[in-house]
Amino acid sequence: MKSRIASRIAATIMALEALVVLSLAGIQVVEIAKGNTASITSAVALIVLTIIIGAGMVAFAWGLLTEQTWARSGGIVTQLMALAIALGAVTGQYAHPAIAAAIAVPAIIALVAISKASKQTAVAERQERAAAEAAEAAEGDQAADA
Repeated sequence: MKSRIASRIAATIMALEALVVLSLAGIQVVEIAKGNTASITSAVALIVLTIIIGAGMVAFAWGLLTEQTWARSGGIVTQLMALAIALGAVTGQYAHPAIAAAIAVPAIIALVAISKASKQTAVAERQERAAAEAAEAAEGDQAADA
């Protein structure tokens, strides 16, 4: 049950991050409509890539919620990328520490939740495997006695 809580926390954060990314695509569309772009081709390509990234994040969120093992690796990579973006936001001439914190804090929480869910799932699987092996051994002993 504990792994479900950690998985839900990670999935919720990932879903909220996906919502932010997809919202950025919407903002980009508005900016194109306003004519605030130097190159329509580049702007459209950026929108398409942003939507693809957002869709991937939605898939990872769903996978984390349903405790799919493939979603953990994607979730970890996504959070590490968020931390890289946060590092970029906090450094340089135009540093914005508040923006960096807004990006980094959820990413760190999601990383901890994914790690905890992974560990708890592994423990649960080990216990299930041990119980199944014990049941098989008991059946084998009963068959040998008969």
